[in-house]
Amino acid sequence: MNLIQCKDVSKTFGEKTALDHVSLDIPEGQIFGLLGPNGAGKTTLIRIINRITIPSGGTVLFDGHPITQSDVEKIGYLPEERGLYRKMKVGDQAMYLAQLKGMGAKEAADALKEWFVKFGIQSWWNKKVEELSKGMAQKVQFITTVVHRPSLLILDEPFSGFDPVNAQLIRDEILRLKASGSTIVLSTHNMESVEELCDNIALINKSRLVITGGVNEIRHKYGNNNVELVYTSSASLESVSGLFRVLSDTDDSGRHTAVLSIEKGSDTNDVLRHIISLPLTVNSFKELVPRMNDIFIKLVTEEE
Repeated sequence: MNLIQCKDVSKTFGEKTALDHVSLDIPEGQIFGLLGPNGAGKTTLIRIINRITIPSGGTVLFDGHPITQSDVEKIGYLPEERGLYRKMKVGDQAMYLAQLKGMGAKEAADALKEWFVKFGIQSWWNKKVEELSKGMAQKVQFITTVVHRPSLLILDEPFSGFDPVNAQLIRDEILRLKASGSTIVLSTHNMESVEELCDNIALINKSRLVITGGVNEIRHKYGNNNVELVYTSSASLESVSGLFRVLSDTDDSGRHTAVLSIEKGSDTNDVLRHIISLPLTVNSFKELVPRMNDIFIKLVTEEE
């Protein structure tokens, strides 16, 4: 089931088109990567889903019905440009933001204190935001985004400003929130995080949807039918006409790492059967699937 459906969504600002008839589905209970270069239209789409901006055309459905302002209370939004009030105390601000999302005072206080303990920041409650480092403020804003247990989380560059330890802490929390039933939209330029966290993605470029689908499905779609073979032998592997070509073969004292290109009409099973019949020891054999970073660059530069 899809929690969010964008149907033919467009947005213009004067003569500038920010979104051009974008249609995509965000499945319930999954992590959905919203990708694209700067200025592609991602933030505009996020603002439309949050009802900060009204589309010029098209419809956004939330749980099967046109999204309303009351649905926005079920959304947690962490914008790329953070927005805490620097002169306010951390605890007062967290309480204020939690109550804006419909939480009662006691409910908000209990939930926030639980999160502050979990993140080890309970001593920050009476500090002013201006006393915090960027990473410390990021932790507070992440908590205020998730504290009301939203059914939809929209996280725009959530790892920005974090050191590796705290970035991993946020990754773990994102996965825990997914496991508890939250649907998460992750907008990021970090393709490693996309591969690690996302189930599905949509790539927007120059206001148009370029591709959408499962991460593994897209990675395999853009593969070039190459495999990596690690084997032990005194001799290098030779190409076999109609089966595979050896693109490279590095020999490190008899332990070889070879990249093979499988010929049209053959498959990995044909190649592996042939290799096993040879006088060598197979250490590993795996398909070489392109990284999301390479696919992103390929798709974006093809449109330039």
